[in-house]
Amino acid sequence: MVFLLANCLVSVSANMFLTTCFPLFLLLFRPDRTTSPLGLFPASVMLMDMASFTSSLSRCDLCALPSHHENHESETIVPFSYIKMSKIARIGARPSKFLLRSTVQIRNQSQAATVEAPPDTIRIVPSLSDLTKPDRFESDLSTSLVRHLQSRYLIEGSTHEELFHLSEPGKSGQLKLYCGADPSAKSLHIGNLLPFMVMLHFRLRGYDVVGLIGGATGAVGDPSGRSKERAQIESDERADNVARIESQIRQFLNNGVEYARSRNYPFPGDVGKSVVRNNADWWKSIGMLDFLAKYGRHIRVTNMLARDSIQSRLSSQGGLGFNEFTYQVLQAYDFWELYKTEGVNLQIGGNDQWGNITAGIDLISRLHKLEPQTKERKDKNAYGITVPLLTTPSGEKFGKSAGNAVFIDPSITSPYQLYQYFIQTPDEIVGKLLKVFTLLPLHSVDEHILPDHEKDPGSRIAQRVLAREVVDLVHGVGVGDQMAYITSFLFPTPDQPFDDEISAAKLIENFKRSGILVHLDSTQVKFNDLKMSTLLSKVMNKSKTETKNLIKNGGIYLGLEREQLQDPDDVVLFDKENHLIDNKLLLVRSGKQNYYVVVIEDSD
Repeated sequence: MVFLLANCLVSVSANMFLTTCFPLFLLLFRPDRTTSPLGLFPASVMLMDMASFTSSLSRCDLCALPSHHENHESETIVPFSYIKMSKIARIGARPSKFLLRSTVQIRNQSQAATVEAPPDTIRIVPSLSDLTKPDRFESDLSTSLVRHLQSRYLIEGSTHEELFHLSEPGKSGQLKLYCGADPSAKSLHIGNLLPFMVMLHFRLRGYDVVGLIGGATGAVGDPSGRSKERAQIESDERADNVARIESQIRQFLNNGVEYARSRNYPFPGDVGKSVVRNNADWWKSIGMLDFLAKYGRHIRVTNMLARDSIQSRLSSQGGLGFNEFTYQVLQAYDFWELYKTEGVNLQIGGNDQWGNITAGIDLISRLHKLEPQTKERKDKNAYGITVPLLTTPSGEKFGKSAGNAVFIDPSITSPYQLYQYFIQTPDEIVGKLLKVFTLLPLHSVDEHILPDHEKDPGSRIAQRVLAREVVDLVHGVGVGDQMAYITSFLFPTPDQPFDDEISAAKLIENFKRSGILVHLDSTQVKFNDLKMSTLLSKVMNKSKTETKNLIKNGGIYLGLEREQLQDPDDVVLFDKENHLIDNKLLLVRSGKQNYYVVVIEDSD
């Protein structure tokens, strides 16, 4: 009897542990998270236009110039996970052959705040509806916009104190601003977005804005912030870059307005107008001799030589070409052209653009009284604002030439990669980036997101909010939630589980814009008697030899259970019944971090 009683007590104790203590154990000992540093932009001279002339003189050096070629095509971001993989308790039977990767439910679902209209499994605390209550914006909108942008770490310097007064609430008609971008690559990167974030803030407050593409000046090359000359690109490639970047600027400014609406941004009036121009439109009709005769007398070489960007290059081993030396003149004229024809009186640029911006202001101050269009203008001043350069925590400049650019073109850096990038943001700078790259009220960032994050840094609340907001801003409202859904599915954790039913159709819908979805059908691959190594080489776009080596070294995992593919002799065949989710979807992990989600389709 005593023995039976003891057995009963042991059984009851075991059940109590499994139902009560073990879930708590999982919660307390969830996987560690690691952060990595941010990886966070001669024909007859009489017939030559000015931009072409300066470009052709790149060999006419003030000092010897090195040759250099930058390979922008290689600057892609490898997808990575933001947590260490862990074994998660799997409970319950599901319609699919695979078990749901569910976690023990620690929190009552009714108590978990949810994002407005999110995918079913996404829970980010604090909720979006709480963060964007209209009263949270009051202090942001009641102050001078320039002062507010300083609070968001978006202003490094300004040319006039008067800008604080001109950007006070209700004075949107007194400034019209522009920001330029050279077509030196196929896409803008997130470092380029800082001045365009300033433009977006101004536009939301009712100021008109102009984006300028350097279709002409891009052939010359801006020396600002560079230690050596830019690589020359062919005219056809430059024209393609112009079209791409023009589209990206338009899309960013339009997405920004929709993003603001989705965050309950209380627009103080009508949204400002936006237009994108190409400086090739006016440079193609300006002859070199005409330019020198009309404007050369107003440009002082002493001032040009005194600028930091010029001095640093003159003292370098590579020296400075005449083309780059004159770039500041071309940009100064661009400012004058927009001042004269569009009424633009404020230029926004990176901190390394200070010399070029002030050159434009100086030229305008000399020319405005000579032109009938401008001499009667009441406010004749021109202004400049610079934004800080985006740097890594170690202080390295962020951009294409540094080799660490994250692009906004989804064909180069997918929305999934962009989301994963910002999930990796170190704790020490996540608060700053929430202010720089989102429109969330400063009150919400300082009083809600960061305090909640500090209570439990391991949950990475601030990073999750940041990643969702940036993806929504860049790629469209709702895409951030889709990337959060994908991340929850691929990397579930006790505090961010994937609680949804496994459905191939729903997964495909959410993976559509991720950039890691691969479609294969029987016109591309004959699935009967198909070796897994052959299938995976097509999925991963690798050679058969590379794929075999990955399999042999244990680097391939299949399905929801991440079962390691053991096939050293290359004999395992693709099996629809055992390898697919809902007979349609194949999940492949290569190594620790790279995922491929493959849709298998029969053509008949």
